[in-house]
Formats: sequence, C-alpha cells, structure tokens
Amino acid sequence: MSRLRIALVGAGTGRGQSWMSTLTKLSQRSGLYEFCGLCDVVPEKARGSAARWGVPGYTAFLEMLDGCGPEVVLNGAPGDANVMAVSVAARRGKHVLTEIPIAPTCGMADVLIRDCADHGVVFDVAEQVWLWAQEQLKRRIIAAGLIGEPQHARMVYCNKADYHGINGVRMLFGGQPTRVLGYTRAVTVPAFGHYIDDGRTHDRWDHAIIEFDNGMTCLFESPPRGRMAPRWDVEGTLGQLVGSDLYIGSPDRFRHYPFIAETSTADGETLFDHIRVDTDPPIVFESPHKALGAEDYDEVARMDILVGFHQAVTDGAPVAYGPQQARTDLEILSAMRESHDRGNVWVNLPLAAPTRQELEIEAKFTEVYGDPADPEQLANAPFRQGGTRYWVTNWE
Repeated sequence: MSRLRIALVGAGTGRGQSWMSTLTKLSQRSGLYEFCGLCDVVPEKARGSAARWGVPGYTAFLEMLDGCGPEVVLNGAPGDANVMAVSVAARRGKHVLTEIPIAPTCGMADVLIRDCADHGVVFDVAEQVWLWAQEQLKRRIIAAGLIGEPQHARMVYCNKADYHGINGVRMLFGGQPTRVLGYTRAVTVPAFGHYIDDGRTHDRWDHAIIEFDNGMTCLFESPPRGRMAPRWDVEGTLGQLVGSDLYIGSPDRFRHYPFIAETSTADGETLFDHIRVDTDPPIVFESPHKALGAEDYDEVARMDILVGFHQAVTDGAPVAYGPQQARTDLEILSAMRESHDRGNVWVNLPLAAPTRQELEIEAKFTEVYGDPADPEQLANAPFRQGGTRYWVTNWE
C-alpha cells in the first residue's frame, strides 16, 4: 500500500486541530498517509501546531509546497482560500482535498473542477455531515424500509453554513434538485459576535421549497443565528425520522426508537463504537475506524473521507463526495435567493447563468483579494473566515 505525503493548510484552532489529530492517527496507525507539513499565515499558530503535532510548520503556502513535498494538499483554511489553494496545488500536480464550501460561487467552483481535471489530479470536498454516524444509520433505516417510502423532508439549519443541511437531506433520499422556490428577509437581532464584525445586530431568515426528480420535496428553513438546533426530518409512508429518533406508525399509534450511541475505551482512549436503534432486528452502524482511533462521529466522517481519498488516488476509486455534489449544494442556496430576487417564483435547476448575488460575491472577491484568474498571486492573501459570502449574502 502506497503511503501518500499529505500537508494541511489552515493549521489554526478549531477544525485545523481536528484534522491534524486525525492525520496524526492515520500516519501512526495505518499505511495510508504520512503527515508531512502544515501551514498557517499566523506565525504563532504555525509554530504552535508544528510543535504540537511534530511536523514542519510554514507560514507561506508556496513555501510549504516546495519545502515538505506533499503529494496531497488538504485545505482547511476559510472557503475563499480554496480559489487559490486548489488551483495552485493542481497546477503543481498535487491532489487536493478541501474543507467546505467548495468555493464562494458555482462559477468559481467550475474553475477549480476544471483545473483539477486538466492537470489529472484527484479533487474532493470534505463534506462530513452525511458521513456522521447518525446519518449513516438513517440511511440504513431507510434502506431497510422501516419508514416505508420517503415522501418529504423538513430541515432547519442555524449557522448560515446551510450547505451542510442541504447535504444531509439530499444524501438521505437521493435524487437531483429540479426547482426551488425561495424567500428571504433581513431581521434585527440581539448583538452577536462574528469572525468579521463583532456586535452585529442584523441577520437573515431564509425559507425555501426544494423539489427533486424522484418526487421528494424538502421544506427548508434557515433562521437567524440563535437558539434553534439544526435538524432534518424525513416523513415516510410507514413512519418518520425526526432528528435522531425513529418513529414507526402514525402520530397516535406508533413505536418510538431513539438513537443509542455507544463508546468504548482502549489504552486510555475513548473510541466511537456504534450507533443503533433497537428495532427487531436492530439496525446498527458500527464504526469502521476503531483500530485507527476514531473517537467521535465527526472523526468517523473525517476518516471515511481520507480513507476514500487514498483509494481514489492509488486505485482510481470514486471519491467520497465529489466536487460536483458540493457544487450542487451551493447551487440550491443560490437558487433560493434568486427566486426571491425574481419575486418569489420557481427557479429551475441547474441554473442557466450566474445569479445576481453570485456576481456580487465574485466582484467582492476581486476587490478584497485580487484576480481569481491568477491564483498564484493570491498565495499570500489574507483569507478570512466567513469572507465574501458573508459580506455579500450573510452566508458562511
């Protein structure tokens, strides 16, 4: 089995640390990867992470590519950075795995997809939600026929990274989106902190109906940031999946099966063991990565992505999610706002042209960072969390 040298961009707090923990486990416990370097534009973050994880640290992307010689680049920096990192890496023959969103707009995503195809490198987007253990259990429940034929879904997503919720719902029942009816409104809210502007007092409420070619419909809601919890429900002819609960039957005659997650301990480490519903027979999703030290549902997803990416590079297998799937998640959100801008009318998918808001996002990107058609000159740009999608549309 060929070990791939992999380097991480965006080695700060939060997600970067999660990825580095997983990369270290895969380097030490498998023949899949060698975690060979990291990069963060903030020098103290680069130094701290390099010391913590025992790999060379860099503060410049091009210096990292030349210095540690990765075969795979994992970009965990903010989504705007994908416009630079994916194209620069692809043009140097590096396979690329990115955090989400794939790009600020569908048009920018198309450029990244084309660059990777033109240079013969593997490209995937690390969308973890549909690979969470509870989501994999839901798909097994649906496949077993316990809720019958899925009829429609309801979704609430609450932090403006709404592509996550779109991903979660779409992957439960399949099908391609065909049209969207959307509505949005700006609202005043209590002041809240954000990466870009602390003390923000306005937010947005988005609603939509999304229709699919397999007859499914999703009722979508993205409220202002607040206390509502994200969840998505699927109604079937025999029962319902409501958040992390299975109900078989009608509202007045039903059996309730809560999802039960179990962990275990080995050598002082907590490991995610399985998640199940105690139907007869039980439906169970067992972690496939206990030997690699996956500690929770999100690390199960990260390892699924990385194991699949290794197979794609070395054996030509399909990637776990794929950039076209990630592009579709963005396109649905763009269509929602386009529907509102046109007077709350149905908008067909795929979109025939860039939307007004996508063009505004791309103009803002050029204003803030520079020309996206010249990704090398963006290598040292100060990419921000939230970034252009937040500035223009209040999306993460």
